[in-house]
Amino acid sequence: MKLQAGLLALVLAGSLAACGDGGGGAGDADAAAKATGPITIWYSNNKEEVAWGKQMVTAWNTAHPDQKVTAQEIPTGKSSEEVIGAAITAGNAPCLIFNTSPASVSQFQKQGGLVPLDTFSDGKSYIEDRSGDVAQQYKSTDGKYYQLPWKSNPVMIFYNKKAFAKAGIDTAKPPLATYDEFLDTSRKLVAAKAAKFAIYPAPSNEFFQSWFDFYPLYAAESGGKQLVADGKATVNSDEGKKVAQFWRTMYADKLASQEKYTGDAFVDGTAAMAVVGPWAIATYKGKVDWGVVPVPTSAGKPANEIHTFSDAKNVGMYSACKNRGTAWEVLKFATSQEQDGKFLEATGQMPLRKDVASAYADYFAKNPDYKTFADQAARTVEVPNVPNSITIWQTFRDAYSKSVIFGQEDPGAALDGAAQKVDQLAAQS
Repeated sequence: MKLQAGLLALVLAGSLAACGDGGGGAGDADAAAKATGPITIWYSNNKEEVAWGKQMVTAWNTAHPDQKVTAQEIPTGKSSEEVIGAAITAGNAPCLIFNTSPASVSQFQKQGGLVPLDTFSDGKSYIEDRSGDVAQQYKSTDGKYYQLPWKSNPVMIFYNKKAFAKAGIDTAKPPLATYDEFLDTSRKLVAAKAAKFAIYPAPSNEFFQSWFDFYPLYAAESGGKQLVADGKATVNSDEGKKVAQFWRTMYADKLASQEKYTGDAFVDGTAAMAVVGPWAIATYKGKVDWGVVPVPTSAGKPANEIHTFSDAKNVGMYSACKNRGTAWEVLKFATSQEQDGKFLEATGQMPLRKDVASAYADYFAKNPDYKTFADQAARTVEVPNVPNSITIWQTFRDAYSKSVIFGQEDPGAALDGAAQKVDQLAAQS
């Protein structure tokens, strides 16, 4: 509830703020785009990312003593989105934030808090050359890029080999590819008491929780559709209803829990599977003997055809920045092939590059656990970059929770109702 209240405050604050790219008039923006000098940046408080950020800043500052970067972790708050929104409103956001949620970009843009990276002569070409076709998912509705696609954590199914062995299930190639196989395997796990639950996605109602239960499977089932396409909701399609019914069965048969869990159910052994990305590998090291497979589809698509949720965080340039010329050069330096390689080494997260698997072939040869995620990274689906994005996701989550998790309404009818509301929200500017 606190997170939702905080996000509501952010939305209200955004509605009072001016639209546009901020930073004064066009002349001021043009001057800022060429200005160089000291800048500030924020990055995540994840310790691996902090270590990467510190070396990146040191490397830049050593080569550019007249354009010094001062870096810090994002200030603590109820959510990073709320902290960033407040900084935009106060006019004291840093030049760059290496932890910008794609779901928040439309709101930050509406607040006048983001600089369109197309402002720079090589902005559009740099983004599209680096990320390839996936970059198109990150364009705003005005056709501009207000975020640089930076890193992803393609969501897949981790499974506990010890639990599977206890239930007499093949640990090398577990039957998890189709919905029927996944359900049968889940029932065996619970019946054998290999784990209390087969899988334990968070049943809570925060808007982002659907990114780790419904959305990955929807991306896979639909061949890569987003929640909203061409201004219309897509989730009440046949594919969306199949996914919703699959999860309804998981909850109805007590294979997934309706109770909120404090801790990590997969690490604790309460659940035999988890829906998560490669950032978790370091967390599971020495705690779980795990394997990984793509998310299931109704018919069992081949792995090389399966899409999933990206779980990306991107880089935004904020309109309070005066020395945007330096900020743009720092952004390119921090997302260069060399720095992306160092980021991959430090964190195991996938740079949003079109050539990630081949560009870092040596890394993946030495770290085969991550190779599967590099392959999956080529087929990721982002949250749609549309107005009222967070409100849209909350609207969907409310319907999903009521019907799929708690069985208080038919899932198909709930998705139809949610789609109508989403259409109205997506049409608003």
